[in-house]
Order: sequence, then structure tokens, then C-alpha cells
Amino acid sequence: MSTGKKIILGVTGSIAAYKAVDLASLLTKGGCDVRVVMTADAQRFITPLCFKTLSRNPVVTDLYDESEGWKPSHIELADDAAVLLIAPATANVIAKLAHGIADDALTCIALALNTSARLVLAPAMNGRMWLHPATQANVATLKARGAVFLGPDEGMLSCGYEGIGRLWPVTEIAPRVMALLEETK
Repeated sequence: MSTGKKIILGVTGSIAAYKAVDLASLLTKGGCDVRVVMTADAQRFITPLCFKTLSRNPVVTDLYDESEGWKPSHIELADDAAVLLIAPATANVIAKLAHGIADDALTCIALALNTSARLVLAPAMNGRMWLHPATQANVATLKARGAVFLGPDEGMLSCGYEGIGRLWPVTEIAPRVMALLEETK
């Protein structure tokens, strides 16, 4: 049962990329039409096949992945999206979005996103990276533009440090995103 609302799930290069597979599954089971876009760095952690199987849709891995139609796939996705959810969102992608850098499929979609769509970011990174003044300035810029941040969470990080920087639990991200979909009706 599809809600008719399209969610673009952007997956970036973080060890937490494997958790995005569960997120895609939860959103799909919740009736969402999930379209996954993976950065090149994300593909170093997990393969597109997992997302293709669980979302039941093709996965965009390159800016030049084209569908059958005449419209570039990144524009078509940006036009149709109700929510662009980037989980995990690295410091790199947060900086690119804050500064309007569009050098891959995901950042091009974000820059071309239709004005009624919501941008939701679930950060995952080393705690020092999250707390760095540059990252915090980029987060403030994106929040001022209406972006919603979910997390990051605190706990043991993959780098061995304890602190802030973990991806929020996907069991909390999915319902928050589905609630945002209800608000956009």
C-alpha cells in the first residue's frame, strides 16, 4: 500500500550506511515509495542491491544514471519528492548542501528539490567533526533554510570514541519522516 508520497533516501559514506538498509525497509513497509540515491563513498560501505531489493525501486548511484524518459533522473526525482531524507548525513554532505555544491546525484537532487519538499538530515560522524564550528555553522545555515535535523545521538562511535555523533535509531527516524509526510498532505 503506497501513500503516493515519494521519499528520496540519500545514503552517504559513513559506517552507519548499513543502518540505512533497515530504514529503507521500514519506510517501504510503512507504505512509502522509497527511491534510494547513494554517493560513491556510500558504495564503499554497502551495495545498491540491498536497497533495490528492499525499496523495490532502482537505485541511483551516479549523476548520469538515466531512466527511460527524457527528463534527467536527478531532476525527475527532485520534482516528485515529498521528502529528501539523508541518512546517514556526513559532515561532507552537510557542508556541500549548506554551500550549494552539487557535484554528484544526491547533491544535485538536493539543490533542485521542489519547494514543497522537506529536507531531513540524520547526521552520523565523529563527535569532534559534529562539534567543529564549521559543521555547526553549516547546520545553522541549513536549519535557517528549513532543514530538519534528526540527531545525532550519543553513544559508542565506530572510531572508538564515546560521545555525540551516532546515527539516530532508524526506528525513530522512520516514524518522524512518515509524520512529516502527513503534514505535507
